[in-house]
Amino acid sequence: MAYDSTATKERILAAAAAEFAAHGVAGARVDRIAAQAQANKRAIYDYFGDKNKLFAAVLEHLMADLAQAVPPGSDDLPAYAERLFDYHRAHPEALRLLLWEALELGDQPVPGEEARTRHYEEKIQAAADATDAAADQDGDARTRLFLTLGLVGWSLAMPQLRRMILGPDQSLDRLRPAIAQAVLAISAPHTPTDGK
Repeated sequence: MAYDSTATKERILAAAAAEFAAHGVAGARVDRIAAQAQANKRAIYDYFGDKNKLFAAVLEHLMADLAQAVPPGSDDLPAYAERLFDYHRAHPEALRLLLWEALELGDQPVPGEEARTRHYEEKIQAAADATDAAADQDGDARTRLFLTLGLVGWSLAMPQLRRMILGPDQSLDRLRPAIAQAVLAISAPHTPTDGK
């Protein structure tokens, strides 16, 4: 049987995603990734470079999958939030990897930042298009998107807070429409106040 480098790379990326999601970059072990991927360590270094570059490749792959699965559509922001919620619920490693990225890189540039920023710009434009663009002043679409991502991500990334605040019987099925309602509230046009 001929060696399939594409299949090997995919196995490495899948194994690395699981390892990084569980342990972060610092705690991840290339030996475990190689064993899980049924590849040798040399193949990992040849294809991806060091562990940090492998983490960057995993994130790039993850963000491409996420962008394809939950594209910025012409639907409203609450519907987008529900689709994003469903994706992250089905793929919990995605949020874990993004949290590890934040923990390990902080405010430093992240892997693929330029491409990821362009993707977010598309989402911002979709958020602006879904509302009255004339009413979208001072980057409101940016704020709405940021808060939408926070509502979705935080609700799934912090199960202990969800349990303590909402109660142990609060299901994700009940939380999904509540998030959409919250996003609808932040998406509603605001009338300017005159200070009264």
